[in-house]
Amino acid sequence: MFKQTPPMGWNSWNTFGKDINEQVIRETADAMVDRGFLAAGYEYIVIDDCWSLRERDKDGHIVADPEKFPSGMKALADYVHSKGLKFGMYSCDGPKTCAGYPGSFDHEFTDAHDFAEIGIDYLKYDNCYRPSYMPARVLYNRMSMALKSTGRDILFSACNWGEENVENWIRSTGAGLYRSTSDIYDSLGSFSEILFSQLEKMGSVGPGCFNDLDMLICGMHGKGNVAEGEHQGCTKEQYALHFALWAFMASPLMLGCDVRTVDDETVKMLTNPELIKINQDIEARPPFVMHSYPGHVMLLRHLANDEYAFGLFVFSDWERELVTEFAETGLSPSCGYGFHFKDIITGEDIGIVTDDVYMKNIPPFSYKIWRGKIEKA
Repeated sequence: MFKQTPPMGWNSWNTFGKDINEQVIRETADAMVDRGFLAAGYEYIVIDDCWSLRERDKDGHIVADPEKFPSGMKALADYVHSKGLKFGMYSCDGPKTCAGYPGSFDHEFTDAHDFAEIGIDYLKYDNCYRPSYMPARVLYNRMSMALKSTGRDILFSACNWGEENVENWIRSTGAGLYRSTSDIYDSLGSFSEILFSQLEKMGSVGPGCFNDLDMLICGMHGKGNVAEGEHQGCTKEQYALHFALWAFMASPLMLGCDVRTVDDETVKMLTNPELIKINQDIEARPPFVMHSYPGHVMLLRHLANDEYAFGLFVFSDWERELVTEFAETGLSPSCGYGFHFKDIITGEDIGIVTDDVYMKNIPPFSYKIWRGKIEKA
């Protein structure tokens, strides 16, 4: 499947891990509709690892665990589709998945056709237990071809973790998105490490293939499957920073919290129309990095209709003062033109900016995003 803009949806792993079942998925589908996520653009429900029995059947097919999914995957897919959502599942390019269930190595065409008969619209394809003699690019290409052979339109999510310089070749395999880092955990340190590792690797992002910075942790608060050790949750300000960054970076937006129970404030944050509008901009261009420091990052996005978005993202835990140097975008103060910006959060008209902007009293773990066009000063 070719997608013009980053996919949006929900994945079971961050909250539930191995503890998934059809009731959880049905209730999640209900909540995605009832709480406004589908209306905001989140359309995929994706079941991650641990959905099957430990062994294939005698004919070589992967079988859904009948205790977890007594109605079967086809019935579950039909229910998800009946809510206006799309259905996704999980497999792996090795003989085993990361949790030790059957992977698709050397069974790609069988599995692809089984997935298509179930009615999936999305396949997350992991990278565990891959034989060392098989390059990842070959196995991802093979599964991509297998999916296309089914005749069903299936979005292919290549969860490669950034191995083998994946950003250099993944678009050529037909994948629609690719994981570029190790797994995210529920902490500021985890999502900030992912961000800084990818700032200089976003050049291949564009319509049809997106750098997946991993599922969102917003609203988890130390609960679920990705809270361990020092990764015991974030403040609401840190979650807001995390979401704004993922949106600005043109990353797929895959919810990881329990959407059935997450608080209304988090729902409002995750359905912010202005941030989603930037994420879903039709040109789908990666950010232009003005500069990045451990304490803050400044980014510019070229948008459709000759618009731009400027983002300042602060990671420090103290109030600070910063100067935004718009000359770092290449727009010289002496050229006679400037950015006419509006603050997307407050609605304030910033006016035409031709030079540095000095900002005082910037709160810890906060962000500013301005949007507008270039105009004659």
